[in-house]
Amino acid sequence: MSGTNSPEAVKKLLENMQSDLRALSLECKKKFPPVKEAAESGIIKVKTIAARNTEILAALKENSSEVVQPFLMGCGTKEPKITQLCLAAIQRLMSHEVVSETAAGNIINMLWQLMENSLEELKLLQTVLVLLTTNTVVHDEALSKAIVLCFRLHFTKDNITNNTAAATVRQVVTVVFERMVAEDERHRDITDQPVLVQGNSNRRSVSTLKPCAKDAYMLFQDLCQLVNADAPYWLVGMTEMTRTFGLELLESVLNDFPQVFLQHQEFSFLLKERVCPLVIKLFSPNIKFRQGSSTSSSPAPVEKPYFPICMRLLRVVSVLIKQFYSLLVTECEIFLSLLVKFLDADKPQWLRAVAVESIHRLCVQPQLLRSFCQSYDMKQHSTKVFRDIVNALGSFIQSLFLVPPTGNPAATNQAGNNNSGGPVSAPANSGMLGIGGGVTLLPAFEYRGTWIPILTVTVQGSAKATYLEMLDKVEPPTIPEGYAMSVAFHCLLDLVRGITNMIEGELGEVETECQTTTTEAVSSPTQSSEQQELQSTSDQMDKEIVSRAVWEEMVNACWCGLLAALSLLLDASTDEAATENILKAELTMAALCGRLGLVTSRDAFITAICKGSLPPHYALTVLNTTTAATLSNKSYSIQGQSVMMISPSSESHQQVVAVGQPLAVQPQGTVMLTSKNIQCMRTLLNLAHCHGAVLGTSWQLVLATLQHLVWILGLKPSSGGALKPGRAVEGPSTVLTTAVMTDLPVISNILSRLFESSQYLDDVSLHHLINALCSLSLEAMDMAYGNNKEPSLFAVAKLLETGLVNMHRIEILWRPLTGHLLEVCQHPNSRMREWGAEALTSLIKAGLTFNHDPPLSQNQRLQLLLLNPLKEMSNINHPDIRLKQLECVLQILQSQGDSLGPGWPLVLGVMGAIRNDQGESLIRTAFQCLQLVVTDFLPTMPCTCLQIVVDVAGSFGLHNQELNISLTSIGLLWNISDYFFQRGETIEKELNKEEAAQQKQAEEKGVVLNRPFHPAPPFDCLWLCLYAKLGELCVDPRPAVRKSAGQTLFSTIGAHGTLLQHSTWHTVIWKVLFHLLDRVRESSTTADKEKIESGGGNILIHHSRDTAEKQWAETWVLTLAGVARIFNTRRYLLQPLGDFSRAWDVLLDHIQSAALSKNNEVSLAALKSFQEILQIVSPVRDSDKPETPPAVNVPAPVLLGPISGPSLNRPFVRTDSIGERLGRYSSSEPPVVTDELEDLNLWWAAWNTWYRIGSESTKPPITLDKLTFIPSQPFLTALIQIFPALYQHIKTGFNMDDLQKLGVILHRAVSVPISSDASPFILPSYTEAVLTSLQEAVLTALDVLQKDDLMVCMGSTLLIYFVSQDHFIKAKWLPIL
Repeated sequence: MSGTNSPEAVKKLLENMQSDLRALSLECKKKFPPVKEAAESGIIKVKTIAARNTEILAALKENSSEVVQPFLMGCGTKEPKITQLCLAAIQRLMSHEVVSETAAGNIINMLWQLMENSLEELKLLQTVLVLLTTNTVVHDEALSKAIVLCFRLHFTKDNITNNTAAATVRQVVTVVFERMVAEDERHRDITDQPVLVQGNSNRRSVSTLKPCAKDAYMLFQDLCQLVNADAPYWLVGMTEMTRTFGLELLESVLNDFPQVFLQHQEFSFLLKERVCPLVIKLFSPNIKFRQGSSTSSSPAPVEKPYFPICMRLLRVVSVLIKQFYSLLVTECEIFLSLLVKFLDADKPQWLRAVAVESIHRLCVQPQLLRSFCQSYDMKQHSTKVFRDIVNALGSFIQSLFLVPPTGNPAATNQAGNNNSGGPVSAPANSGMLGIGGGVTLLPAFEYRGTWIPILTVTVQGSAKATYLEMLDKVEPPTIPEGYAMSVAFHCLLDLVRGITNMIEGELGEVETECQTTTTEAVSSPTQSSEQQELQSTSDQMDKEIVSRAVWEEMVNACWCGLLAALSLLLDASTDEAATENILKAELTMAALCGRLGLVTSRDAFITAICKGSLPPHYALTVLNTTTAATLSNKSYSIQGQSVMMISPSSESHQQVVAVGQPLAVQPQGTVMLTSKNIQCMRTLLNLAHCHGAVLGTSWQLVLATLQHLVWILGLKPSSGGALKPGRAVEGPSTVLTTAVMTDLPVISNILSRLFESSQYLDDVSLHHLINALCSLSLEAMDMAYGNNKEPSLFAVAKLLETGLVNMHRIEILWRPLTGHLLEVCQHPNSRMREWGAEALTSLIKAGLTFNHDPPLSQNQRLQLLLLNPLKEMSNINHPDIRLKQLECVLQILQSQGDSLGPGWPLVLGVMGAIRNDQGESLIRTAFQCLQLVVTDFLPTMPCTCLQIVVDVAGSFGLHNQELNISLTSIGLLWNISDYFFQRGETIEKELNKEEAAQQKQAEEKGVVLNRPFHPAPPFDCLWLCLYAKLGELCVDPRPAVRKSAGQTLFSTIGAHGTLLQHSTWHTVIWKVLFHLLDRVRESSTTADKEKIESGGGNILIHHSRDTAEKQWAETWVLTLAGVARIFNTRRYLLQPLGDFSRAWDVLLDHIQSAALSKNNEVSLAALKSFQEILQIVSPVRDSDKPETPPAVNVPAPVLLGPISGPSLNRPFVRTDSIGERLGRYSSSEPPVVTDELEDLNLWWAAWNTWYRIGSESTKPPITLDKLTFIPSQPFLTALIQIFPALYQHIKTGFNMDDLQKLGVILHRAVSVPISSDASPFILPSYTEAVLTSLQEAVLTALDVLQKDDLMVCMGSTLLIYFVSQDHFIKAKWLPIL
């Protein structure tokens, strides 16, 4: 009070006092002499005090009774002017705090008298207020008297006085409690902090209270007494009191000074014992009242609900619950149950309105709701208060739709007769007009003909009440239509917002604490700190368990009622903003349930959004089998009453924005999508996008709904899996409004972003998403069976999109993803299949090009994992899928061929898996891949894969769809062999290294290493595989392939055979060459002799090749010649092998078989081969010639020329080099033969073969007919020409028997008749004296024998034998004899 203590203020006070006293003296001079005298003595007194004291104010206060006395006497005159002057002077003294307790008492007594005389009432009130607000000297009876004075003035007949007195009372009551708070503050340091009162306190005594606290206690107690219509204990002199005013005062005290009741047991006792019973008692008429009784307003508080009291009671209850819930747990349970009852349909509209406003006040306090849940719902035998509040709101909203709002005295209507479908009640001044069938201009809910407007009642998150604030109303107010619904709607929204924000905030704190604890635990090395961290972690876990239990209970308690109400409101809403708020609430709840792992409730909310997205009564199985769907038949209890859930009707009038086909197996009519459906769809997308991590199994619901919506809207997949607007393929085309047309690209983008955001999901959530997509896809596949309808490709497209954005962790989803897509690839519906292959190949290509960490080159397992589905596609028979597969391989080769590494076997396996029956285009594409591999990638692939390349190239040679491919593949084999030759050393090293590693592994596992041609060295095995593959092609059914393969095989062995280890030649001879000869001989001898008219198309076939037998003859010729040439040229390699003599015998056997075949071409060629292996023509050693492959078409040496013996002086000369060579045998010098067969047995084996051929071929037939085979002259000539060379090696052992055999053969040979076709070319004309080639050969043989001294005798015998048989020999040889 520095302003009133300053010297200037004190001086002015003294002057004013003296001035007031003079004025009083002057006024009372005539009428009231005693007052005049008192005033004059007062002036002297004031002057004296001022003169004698330095502390003037203190002295004034001490003597205040005397100083104040003249003014009190002045008031006693009851003269208005004098009274006003005195009251003003007294107020001035009070404001300077110079009034003592005694003086204050005297002042109050004086004021009481004035009050009783109804004088200066407003001034009185002002004086009381100044007295009580400026100091604390008034206590006990004086204070109570001052308060009673104010109360009594409140009940005068003057309105101004009444209102002023009411305001004064309120202020005085506040002052009393403020004094107590200040008193507590002053004593805080002296005494201990007051303990918060426990709810079970039962302390009545007030003796321990300090003065101000005691006054406050007595005042509050008497307010309770007065409201209860009982006599006050302390406020003596009260004559009149209203409950409404009393309740207002109680409310203001409770609201403004909660700490007084919480910190003082005496006050808390008052709350429990006085206030709560009073409230319950006063609520009685509201509880008992039922709609239908008289509704006339009456102040009588017992029989009927009285709006002013009921409304104030609800205000008190709101404060009690908000401020003192912890003290009044049991009482609050009763209050809350009463609130719920007041929402019943049989209560007056105004009562329901104020009750819902009260509930709204609770709904914006989530911590309070949490306390309800802990104190009631989580207790075993307690009322489920929180659940009941939510359910009550739900049933209240339902009742507004079902029951017309009767009982509102100001707005009754004939709802029962209103069947128009328009608004049930629309007051004329409301501005809500019905247009054509109930479509409303203003925001509203409309359900089954009931139209309820949505009013703006409050801002989000605050509970600004309207009717709870109507303290001046006595009559029940008129409740506008829609008001109660709007408040209830806001209750639901604020309830959802409050509890979700609270729980998610706490969840976030728990997660942050856990992370912090983990971080600290990692960084704390000492044992003691570790123990502390463990303790801390344990405490946090306990805390989290408790918190989680509360969170779960809160959600479990409220979700059912919330969902019922929100679903109904969603269905009824005609306003976009309201719909948005409802959807946001459902989304928030779904996300919260998901975070807490409450699957049933989560799925129920998601189902509600899904159903809202689809047309009404849309047949979607997945939504009808979920938990939420069962809610439509589920009833739940509110306060013992059974309330049925209302199933949505979807009859509300909404703008249709799209018409499309439903996604169903059987064709159905069109369905319509409204703007609300699209709004729900956006919410669904938002839910999946923002809360995908908590959706779990409900991805199935979300994606199924989106799939159907996408289908109805006509969105089709495009590259990469994104959905774009497309035209419907069949049925009535999709009809879209302009509004939705502009929305479609946005929806498409949101859909794509939804699946792009899957990269941020954790692994478990991602698996849920993949599983849901796979499940959807399976359903789509089932629907697409057995019909040619366009299938739904949503799931496949989105699997692709999900896979593409999750390449950084592709391993965890690759198997389920590709496994399913492989199933799709096998579907009979071509469109479905095509997209399955598109998705799969796109993923494989993306996986191989993605920048993995570590890179694929260092992560072979991942590379094989990525390529494996490509290989699996080979098991699918559909040509279109295989074409996609091969196109993918081609693209992989073009982009990634250099880095395939261990993936080569898989890629090559794909090419090799193409079967002969799979069509020309497939084979062509696969072969294109192989050509690329052989041309560009042989050096980059591991050498272990080269054998696979050989196998694959060989397999293409065997395909009979396209001859050119077979022939080209043989060319590729030649190129491959060339590559082996050029890079031989490198390949050999790498293969040996790999072999050693495999051998080691095999030994560790205790198994034998198994590979083709084992135990030949790995590099040789590679060559042997190549030879074997060519060998297979040499027996192909097509002659051109056989010819090409045979030429390539023998050229390859000839050109690169020297690279083989010496021991490997054994395998070449036995497993390649002889095996081939066996197969060729078998095929030739069993070949069909039927004439082939043409070679396909318009190609004519030469008569020499017009049967299969003739064509095989060519192959036999080529093969035998090739083998013979190898024996001849590689004899220096073959002879050291241990079983050369056996091989020689086998070869001779083949030559004999061929020579004795009934085909002139084969038999003649066999003899040529015979000549070659006997080295009648000296071969050139490999070491003497360059390593180049011989020309494929080099013919074997032909020994057909006529022989001229120089000693015979015959004029028969042919310029034939072979004839010249054979001339050596008739010269005196023995022939020079290189690489001679040293072993005499081999020559004798050759002689035996020669004899058998000669004997069999020249044996006369038993019967002659047209089919009898007659050996040709060239054959016989060649046969006889072999003998001279053969004889040179066996002559030492050549005995009479052999000579006899020779004679028989020579004789038979010249006795073989010449066919009429050939005779003009062989027999001379009668004018010429010329020998045939055969005859010359015979003579040459005889010459050789004759030249040999040892054989003269035998030779003579032989010649004589011939002389007797043949005249021409006799003529020619007579001189010799």
